[in-house]
Amino acid sequence: MASEPDKLVHKPSLLERLSHFLLREPEDREQLVTLLHSAYENRLMDSDSLSMIEGVLQVSEMQVRDVMIPRSQMDVIDIARPPESFLPFVIETAHSRFPVIEDNKNDVIGILLAKDLLRYYAGEEFELRDMLRPAVFIPESKRLNVLLKEFRSNRNHIAIVVDEYGGVAGMVTIEDVLEQIVGDIEDEYDYDEDEDNIIQQSAGKYRVKALTEIAELNEAIGTAFSDEEFSTVGGLVVNRFGHMPKRGEHIHIDRLSFTVVRADSRRVHALLIEQLPEEVYPVESV
Repeated sequence: MASEPDKLVHKPSLLERLSHFLLREPEDREQLVTLLHSAYENRLMDSDSLSMIEGVLQVSEMQVRDVMIPRSQMDVIDIARPPESFLPFVIETAHSRFPVIEDNKNDVIGILLAKDLLRYYAGEEFELRDMLRPAVFIPESKRLNVLLKEFRSNRNHIAIVVDEYGGVAGMVTIEDVLEQIVGDIEDEYDYDEDEDNIIQQSAGKYRVKALTEIAELNEAIGTAFSDEEFSTVGGLVVNRFGHMPKRGEHIHIDRLSFTVVRADSRRVHALLIEQLPEEVYPVESV
């Protein structure tokens, strides 16, 4: 029969062990991060937990301008266009929300939810201006942790970013903020880590991870790209764009069409590469 002391043995939880480890009371953030890494090395937390805690600490120091989508890359709808003219664009970009402008991107008059377009398809009376939700405007300097709290409290998922002169500088979504904490948010274009870097979908069409070595691409599809300046396919493509491309953007390089199928505010993750017919091959275009 177990003795009374044995019955009272308490196995500390992960939180209790971590709290005990942190009792040294770090004096600044750098010491806190060092302690957290020590906790990871001592198996008091796993790598995912460590990464998320570091992300939370980073978000408190970042501003909206660090993660926003620049105005030049915003997908918007012009209020003057009839629905039948912008519906293909809505389907192609596959966003759930769109800023709606009047005349130019400096004049955002509201936000259109893609689901509200179901009324148009249902044959109901449809007036785009009546469908708009109010747009939320925020300064570039707003801290991400403050913005995240506001997103949660007012249930908005998108905000328009303005500069010091009141002009539209870009836009930011709740996903852009959350990705700084949890990493890239997976979607239907994500790859299984165990899958090959290059997957042939059909004749002359391939889905390729952006981290694929250029040498591997050359060997797989018979190209001859140099890897002296960039070692990965993603590096090559981003350099040709001249900016961080977003999902749906495409560019022609040699006799190939590169389309971004997965990307976040920091990097490209996956590409669709298609070999172009000889007769439609351009020198290069974006």
